[in-house]
Amino acid sequence: MTIETTSRPEHFLHRIIREDLESGRVPGPIVTRFPPEPNGFLHIGHAKSICLNFGLAEDFSGRCNLRFDDTNPHKENLEFVESIQADVRWLGYDWEDRLYFASDYFEQLYVFAQELIRNGDAYICDLTAEEIREHRGTLTEPGRNSPYRERSVDENMDLFARMRAGEFPDGSKVLRAKIDMASPNMNMRDPALYRIRHGVIHHQTGEAWCIYPMYDYTHPISDALEGITHSICTLEFEDHRPLYDWVIQHVSVPCRPHQYEFSRLNLAYTVMSKRKLTTLVGENLVAGWDDPRMPTIAGLRRRGYTPESIREFCSRIGVTRSDNLVEMGMLEDCIRGDLNERAHRRMGVLRPLRIVLTNYPEDGEEWLSAANHPQKPELGERKIPFCREVYIEHEDFMETASKKFKRLVLGGEVRLRYGYVIRCDEIVRDAAGEISELRCTYDPDTLGADPEGRKVRGVIHWVSARHGVETEVNLYDRLFVEESPDALEDFRQGLNPDSLQVLEGCRLEPALADVPAGEAFQFERVGYFCRDSGSADAKRPAFNRIVTLRDSWAKISAQE
Repeated sequence: MTIETTSRPEHFLHRIIREDLESGRVPGPIVTRFPPEPNGFLHIGHAKSICLNFGLAEDFSGRCNLRFDDTNPHKENLEFVESIQADVRWLGYDWEDRLYFASDYFEQLYVFAQELIRNGDAYICDLTAEEIREHRGTLTEPGRNSPYRERSVDENMDLFARMRAGEFPDGSKVLRAKIDMASPNMNMRDPALYRIRHGVIHHQTGEAWCIYPMYDYTHPISDALEGITHSICTLEFEDHRPLYDWVIQHVSVPCRPHQYEFSRLNLAYTVMSKRKLTTLVGENLVAGWDDPRMPTIAGLRRRGYTPESIREFCSRIGVTRSDNLVEMGMLEDCIRGDLNERAHRRMGVLRPLRIVLTNYPEDGEEWLSAANHPQKPELGERKIPFCREVYIEHEDFMETASKKFKRLVLGGEVRLRYGYVIRCDEIVRDAAGEISELRCTYDPDTLGADPEGRKVRGVIHWVSARHGVETEVNLYDRLFVEESPDALEDFRQGLNPDSLQVLEGCRLEPALADVPAGEAFQFERVGYFCRDSGSADAKRPAFNRIVTLRDSWAKISAQE
């Protein structure tokens, strides 16, 4: 039997699955799963795993489950559960009726633990956590057996039942697998399977349990109970695979899933550790999990990234077993490419400089036609108001400049985008001597085209002073100035102090007044922006810069 896949880029897992199906090792449809811990928001690294697991299921006409690994209620809550479901849906994937929790299996996991005890494969240990570490040994020295390792089956069964009944305090006892304290793999040196946790309310099971199973015990059994054929995880779990297989082999689960590993996503100028992201939120170094500077899916969504751009990014970086550092520029290039095709064009002036057209009627007003997308006439046009006073970007004017400066200078002419040619005749300064206004004249015969033989210095964008929407614009940049903040002794030392600039008094064309949150536009000559979903003032919406028009960091790196 020959198995065909979709046109998605081929990688080593495709080949493994195809061989499994063709050989009959996996007789039916493949089943994968995405198993997040509900102890924080998902980040771009999780997006790679989501796209991989759901994508493989699509490629081979299989199924992908969403299962929460909710075995540590101290750090988990429903907010994280709900945010994870929202993120997976937003990325475009559907688990249908296959939403599971590891806590769904708590009773079965307990029964399987009893089976291990009865078979002499697990025991109750009274060593403290520190004593267990001391007995564990090192990479070069074998561990030592616990003095409680040879307890009888009956005693272990009794103690385990009493652990469940709540008779013992936290940390006083654990259930451990009886494997090999001399194993070269530290994970096989009698790992803990259950620990005691009093005083917590689980978001799914409430106060029903005071003992909770460990991840390395829970995960393989959950996979087996759900009929997972290919348990796909990142490379840091490669050393855990022998324990995964040991658990599967020593309990009477209905099937024998296999674990496969791929390299995790390491993205430059950010951190992916859930612990470090939690630190950023907890120490108020960012404005929450959905701060647009965060690598969380919620943060990227609020910033203005599209699900299509993230799926394209995950496709481009590929799936391998080799660790590497992916440039932030690749992610930014994906959103640029996506928005260049779909985003309507608008004009926005971020640092306004007032222009008064002295020869234009004071009460005059006209509405000029402008294309929504210069390369896509099917997207139609919009009307832009024009009047005697307009704003241009402060940086689009210089009193004197070389010929290379293709914008407005004193005595020079430029074209206003979609409008007229204007000439700067006079500069008005404030009390501090700063330029506060330009007096200009417009040529009424230049709407739509330059007179033959006439040359202007360039074309600049503008906004009507009378009609423009005053707003706040957030200029987001990379959260870290260090390419690899994880390499620092304290990753917080690499934070970028200029990762957020808030610009007040920006002016946008009136078509942007009532756009819905999250809708993206290209501000011509400036960058891509979207209305911030966290804007509190509906009359003065804030806009977030999604990405610049070009990769300015690449130029900085080249100069360095």
